[in-house]
Amino acid sequence: MAANKVTCPSCGFSNTLPLANSRCVSCGAKIEDLKRQLSRQEEIERRYQQQGFSVAWFGISIVVMSVLTAAIVVGLPKLVPALDFEGSAGMLVAIPVWFLGGVLVGLVSPGRTFIEPVVAALLVSLPTAYLLHRGQTVKTMPFFMYILWAAIGVLFSLIGSYTGERVQMGPTAAKAAE
Repeated sequence: MAANKVTCPSCGFSNTLPLANSRCVSCGAKIEDLKRQLSRQEEIERRYQQQGFSVAWFGISIVVMSVLTAAIVVGLPKLVPALDFEGSAGMLVAIPVWFLGGVLVGLVSPGRTFIEPVVAALLVSLPTAYLLHRGQTVKTMPFFMYILWAAIGVLFSLIGSYTGERVQMGPTAAKAAE
């Protein structure tokens, strides 16, 4: 029975052979050459690499980023009029929202998919920056500053999605052995 099992080099899950599409049942990581043992260095390098662009998780990321941005930046001020996320204040609120969206997608996505939330944040941040700039009653920042803030938000979504993936994977093998 032990010969019909293969351990995922990414998450350590014991998969039963044959594997559908050579992917781990637990995390979705590719298990390419089942006969060849990877060196310790190869396992470490492979653990944190993006495996490709998933259109399905990109769609999920777009929905998550759009809903969170609309709920916090647009919806919350309608419920609580004292909160006015107009202009630069809206961008200051949107950046942590994109970070949180990246963390959420990173936590629930199988495998290593931390690029999809970043592209989704980019596509959500540009219209958000435009709408917040247009909605200012007092012009306090030029439009290029909104683009810079949007780029910072996209960077934070990358940090968030990578953090979510790291939390999902658990401790590294070196820390787990201690």
